[in-house]
Amino acid sequence: MNTQRQKTPALRRFLVGAATVAVIVGAPFAFASEPQAVTATKVVAPHGLVSHRTIDIDGVEVFYREAGDPSKPTVLLLHGFPTSSQMFRNLIPELSGDFHVIAPDYPGYGASEQPARDQFAYTFANYAEVIEDFIDAKGVEDFSVYLMDYGAPVGFRLFAKNPERVQAFIIQNGNAYQEGLKEFWDPIKAYWKTGADQERDALRPFLEVAATEWQYTHGQPDPELISPDTWHTDQFLLDRPGNKDIQLDLFYDYRTNVEQYPQWQELFRAFQPPTLVVWGKNDHIFPDDGAYPYRRDLKNMEFHLLDGGHFVLESHGAFIAEEIRDFLKREVR
Repeated sequence: MNTQRQKTPALRRFLVGAATVAVIVGAPFAFASEPQAVTATKVVAPHGLVSHRTIDIDGVEVFYREAGDPSKPTVLLLHGFPTSSQMFRNLIPELSGDFHVIAPDYPGYGASEQPARDQFAYTFANYAEVIEDFIDAKGVEDFSVYLMDYGAPVGFRLFAKNPERVQAFIIQNGNAYQEGLKEFWDPIKAYWKTGADQERDALRPFLEVAATEWQYTHGQPDPELISPDTWHTDQFLLDRPGNKDIQLDLFYDYRTNVEQYPQWQELFRAFQPPTLVVWGKNDHIFPDDGAYPYRRDLKNMEFHLLDGGHFVLESHGAFIAEEIRDFLKREVR
């Protein structure tokens, strides 16, 4: 997007003052006495650098990270709960030399806008619509997609609408099978049955900092490898006014994803997208019981169970990046 902003009076005074200083000290540059407005143009960031941008999607400001040459194959990174595209902060530079990489934040997450609940439907169906409109606005036709946690139902809904656009899956602790919903999900299933305040409120402790830290450290053989910046950043955003009720709305709406599982599995069998599974096997939220069933339906697959937890990308990022590069170079043209 091209942007043009007029200089504020304070900025104009600063620039004129800076020009005066430049003359006094003999600096080899000078400013015009009346600074001109500058039109910014989007350029491809040098290899390894990531651009941080926003775009209006259906009236909502959506933040996204972007790197790499848009003429190369696109990799869409879809984050999970309770994080944002910041979970990919280290992965994006690793992939940007070979691919065009984009990682949006869903509304209500990360640096994207958080519309009021009566103005925006916080559902997985609506998130899929937003992400579809986002990739269309970016001019992306075909893409590979990294699916993690909430990213799985968002990405699989995209796949269900336009399966021919998905060139490959990278699945990391993202579920599409009943086998993957173990005892962790019991209180959430109780909420699905009633939709009542009592069951809703019983889930509120999972939105506090101890639970957020647990998601990052549980199942990690060496928790010292996990930066506390991760859960502190996520918790800061969870603690925004109104955000926890958004999360509880999404907990309740997750039941609609489970209803879609048979359809997604049928599409897996019909279209057979190349798939790379890189799964933290110690994850209590999405245990590896949910990883194995993909092998029933997807035949062109590479399968890796890693000694890590829910956010295995934090501890095994270098390995996952190398596997993605190798896999996509072979499977995506």
